[in-house]
Amino acid sequence: MVDFAYVIAGSEATGGAGIQTDLKTFQASGVFGLGAITCIVSFDPANDWRHRFVPIEPGVIADQIEAATSAYDLDVVKIGMLGTPATIDVVADALGRQSWRHVVLDPVLICKGQEPGAALDTDQALRAKVLPQATVVTPNLFESQILSGMNSITTVDELAEAARRIGAQGPQYVLAKGGVELPGDDAVDLLFDGQDVTVLRAPKIGGKRVSGAGCTLAAALTAELAKGASVIDAARSAKDFTGAAIAARVSGHLPFDAVRQGVEG
Repeated sequence: MVDFAYVIAGSEATGGAGIQTDLKTFQASGVFGLGAITCIVSFDPANDWRHRFVPIEPGVIADQIEAATSAYDLDVVKIGMLGTPATIDVVADALGRQSWRHVVLDPVLICKGQEPGAALDTDQALRAKVLPQATVVTPNLFESQILSGMNSITTVDELAEAARRIGAQGPQYVLAKGGVELPGDDAVDLLFDGQDVTVLRAPKIGGKRVSGAGCTLAAALTAELAKGASVIDAARSAKDFTGAAIAARVSGHLPFDAVRQGVEG
């Protein structure tokens, strides 16, 4: 029997994040992965490696989703970067057209290539149309702060409060990621299931963010859910998988390292 995992997300041209990372994670996790591209993000080496952002035409996104969902019986999907309200409309409509066992939302709220007004419109559309359809939402510290409306998050208790506030907006579970930015020696993530909070800890691996860590965590979670794991077991496995990918990180000419999936560090 083949387990399928689907992803709807942006392409990141250097391979360290986005749908490239998602599909590598699916492969390393033993599931058959396929995906639809929502936008193209390419860093500009001539401009301090800033983002260049190009959205895919909504009709083309709809065509990709139609093809994939017609080809296979897909019931577990990860939603990554969407980028524009028009893209969110297409994806939200597609999610509503069939029953999904799990929808994992990695709420990429902003892209550095977007103007602030466009980013705000995208944030609001994501909250209204996709967040309520999610089984699990996986915000990082910044996204947890924005989605919860909190002024700052500096402790595990505050991260738990943020998860509760996000959970009240519709998703069944919130996997809030503290990462290297939450103070302390451990990388702390926590899972809120609508009632209880489970804290997941592991020693931090370095003190800087590694590109693709958040994508990897959400994709590994999606893969485990596709194989039938419970949300809590999938979260634990995804955290271990992501830690290994961070330890095996690769360096190039970029000003940051990138995760590497499926190898020993």
